[in-house]
Formats: sequence, C-alpha cells, structure tokens
Amino acid sequence: MKTEDFAYDLPPELVAQYPLENRDECRLLCLGRTSAIVTDMYFNDLTGLLNPGDLLVLNDTKVLPSRLFCHKLTGGAAELLLTDPLADGSWQALVRPGRGLNAGTRVTLDKDPSAVFEIASILDDGSRVVTLAGSSHESIEAIIRQYGVMALPHYIKRPSDVKDNDTYQTIYARHDGAVASPTAGLHFTDALFEALQAKGIGKAFVTLHVGIGTFRPVKVDDPRKHAMHHERYELPQETIDSIERTKKSGGRVIAVGTTVVRVLEHCAGKTGALAPSAGDTDIFILPGYEFKVIDGMITNFHVPRSTLLMLVSAFAGRESVLSAYRHAVENRYRFFSYGDAMIIL
Repeated sequence: MKTEDFAYDLPPELVAQYPLENRDECRLLCLGRTSAIVTDMYFNDLTGLLNPGDLLVLNDTKVLPSRLFCHKLTGGAAELLLTDPLADGSWQALVRPGRGLNAGTRVTLDKDPSAVFEIASILDDGSRVVTLAGSSHESIEAIIRQYGVMALPHYIKRPSDVKDNDTYQTIYARHDGAVASPTAGLHFTDALFEALQAKGIGKAFVTLHVGIGTFRPVKVDDPRKHAMHHERYELPQETIDSIERTKKSGGRVIAVGTTVVRVLEHCAGKTGALAPSAGDTDIFILPGYEFKVIDGMITNFHVPRSTLLMLVSAFAGRESVLSAYRHAVENRYRFFSYGDAMIIL
C-alpha cells in the first residue's frame, strides 16, 4: 500500500468555494458498500435511503472562529490561528509569519489594540504557545468570540467572511472546541431532521473537536509511517445505549462523517464493546481495518492522498471509492468542505 494509491485527478473548478444556499439541496452520491453500484441523488432523498430503526450518529462539536489578525509592535502584519486551549489559559497556535514570531515577541490585535499577545514558547512541531500579555478582556477565549474569524481550509481560495460563521457550522453544533468543521453534517436542516424522525430514524451524538491536523497531508510513501494527529473526543453513555438498541432491533448505525467513525471505532477497541469515555484519539484507519460499530457512512469528497480518503477506502474498498470519485468528477459534483456528499450503505 502506497500513498500514491489514493491519488485522483480533480479539476480545480470542482473545489467548492461557497456553500449552496439551501443546505439539503446538495447532490448525494450513493455507493453500495458491497455492490459498488453508484447512484446519483440529492441529500434530501436521504429519507428514502434510510429505514425505520436506523440511527444517525453525528458530531456535535462547535467550531471556534479562532483566526486572529494582528500586527507586531514593529508594525509588520501577523496572524494567529489558535488551535488548542491549555490548562493555564494560554493557547497553542499556528502563526504567520513563522520566522518573525519568536519566543518573547509580542503582537497586538488589529481590531483592539488593548489586546496584546506574547509568544511564550515554540514547540517541537513549530507551533507556538501564546499568552495574553494585556487586554481589557478576561481571556483569550473571550477575544476569539468577539473578534475571531473562521479558519477556512487552504483549498478555499477566498477570505473568510461573516457568513462563514454560520455556513461552516452544523445546525446541531453545541460544544466549543473545533478548529475545522465536521463537514459531512453541514447538509442537514431542521426540516430534514423532522422528516427523518417522522420515519422512525433516530439520531445520537458524539463529540470530536476537529483539529488543524485533519488537513495535514500524508508526505511519506508508505501511509503506515504517517504520524497521525490527536483530537479530543467524548462518547456519552446515552449514545452507546442508542447504538445498542439499534443493533438489537436490526437497525443500522450510520456515522455522519469520518470524525464520528474515528470516535466509535477508537472506543470499540479490539473487542467492539463500547464504554463511555473521553480523551484523545489518534486512530488511523487504513484499508484492511475491521469495522466494529458502523454499518454505513455519510461523508463529503476528500482531498487526494489524505487520511480521510484512506479511511473511506477502508470502509468501502479503495477501487470502489476511487471509481465513485471518477464518476463524481465526470458528473461535476462539488468537492471538499462546501461540496456535495456521499453515502455508503
């Protein structure tokens, strides 16, 4: 198995730069997990694909608008992307420019000169620990909430704007902590949930705070040598109860997004038995993995050679997935975070 085995050609114009105005009107490619049959549908056809007694498991993390525009005391522009809160109130951050922001350097927020950040230290991976050196605000998190903007993925070639604060967030987001959105859930609307509930299709939640590492490319030839990122998660007992009831009654557990897959399969371990837990996961799912919990998956189209594409390929087979991707390209589906969706059943 090589990283290049998960490559495909994608015309740049198919990378979605904006979301559709109506979330559930995006296209939906249905891929048969065992049959490899591809069917073109729309996301609001989901009620016809799922059966009474099926269960959707969704990730209820909430994206923090954690990108801050600043300037150095010498006048040069600087940018902080705050990724992880630390116990002492400081934050881990990615910075621009990388060379000019050394330990001890201070930067001031463009929109509030009273907010001054100091680079406390540089970590082994090049990220910084950032502290609040002075501000009228009580915490860095308070500054994020007032002045931060969404950090859109690198393949969206436009500045983020205020609309992204809503469109890059699922309608069921409730636990602050993600840097990136669990984008498979962006297509759901209240009306669609009501239709699914009326048909007897349930929903349950896990939390996984999607980190910036989700965009980290696989740079090694052998993906098994890739250093997987850690992300914080929580699996509550009520979700386990819903999964167990669904399995017992013959229903299917449908993961909405690769983040949900990672939580459930991490917690299932080697035995498949779920127990409530919270912590960090760095599970890396590659072809050959034996899935223990999920029966289906809703996901977006992923970047070539990415860990996410490898996970989807593990579930449905690399050749079937890449064939479905070629079909999506030929039929002008929209790709990546703001793009169309795929369901594997």
